[in-house]
Amino acid sequence: MTNHSHSHAHHHVHINNKKTLAISFTIIGLFMIVEIIGGFIANSLALLSDGLHMFSDTISLGVALIAFMYAERNATTTKTFGYKRFEILAALFNGVTLFVISIIIIIEAIKRFFVPSEVQSTEMFIISVIGLVVNIIVAFIMFRGGDTSHNLNMRGAFIHVLGDLLGSMGAIIAALLIWGFNFTIADPIASILVSLLILKSAYGITMSSLNILMEGTPADIDLDRIINAIMNYKEIQNVHDYHVWTISNDMNALSCHAVVSPGLTVDKCEQILESIEHDLLHLNIQHMTIQLETPKHNHDESILCSGVHHHHDDHHHH
Repeated sequence: MTNHSHSHAHHHVHINNKKTLAISFTIIGLFMIVEIIGGFIANSLALLSDGLHMFSDTISLGVALIAFMYAERNATTTKTFGYKRFEILAALFNGVTLFVISIIIIIEAIKRFFVPSEVQSTEMFIISVIGLVVNIIVAFIMFRGGDTSHNLNMRGAFIHVLGDLLGSMGAIIAALLIWGFNFTIADPIASILVSLLILKSAYGITMSSLNILMEGTPADIDLDRIINAIMNYKEIQNVHDYHVWTISNDMNALSCHAVVSPGLTVDKCEQILESIEHDLLHLNIQHMTIQLETPKHNHDESILCSGVHHHHDDHHHH
């Protein structure tokens, strides 16, 4: 199989992703400590929830960082895809952690509606402003340096930082309301809003990583178009037993059986496979395995006729 030059563009992104993550991880990790301590001092749930959000952020950035380091290790005989799946496990872990954290904060906030507590609005204001600045800087670094649109891991980390940004905004507004109108209840309201945001992103990350782990068909893949692209070659009479799944970010795989007309030379088959590989790259399949068969290939008929496989029984007698 020849290697097309399509994949070379991704290389520098990985190094960028790593550097970006390392910087973001350090900044957010340090500020998270400030914010959690600040939350206790100012007795503000909004600060605390933002701090916990940052904590989960730090975990997610750290895990994403480890994942990138591992993903760069080469494939071994025991892990034939290298460690690419680790990133997906990381994303799942992250989604679940977030879920738990936000539920805890919501429960705590509901309690505060019934028993309002005194909040130090000045401290809360100062810390949340610093938090906002920190998050803007990190979001900027990530947006400039990382691949936030395609990579599930980077996207997860980026969404976190954006969530943090909104969390700090919420805390600032709450602090102003408490300071100006003694509206103490603004604190639990802000923390609930942050938690709902966290819940939403946690749900998204958890679902997409579960889909990958369950070998579901990737969301950005049109199976019919792929089958048609393969059937496009007049030598190929039928395609069956097809599977499409995601190995890791930016890496979708397809395997299938294709029935070809008898008497094709090996060279011709090789040629067809090569052009199919090229076609499929454009349809977002980076890794394909196609088993070529002649119509005489004996399958267990019962398996073939059940389900989606349309098997031609008229064996094209020439």
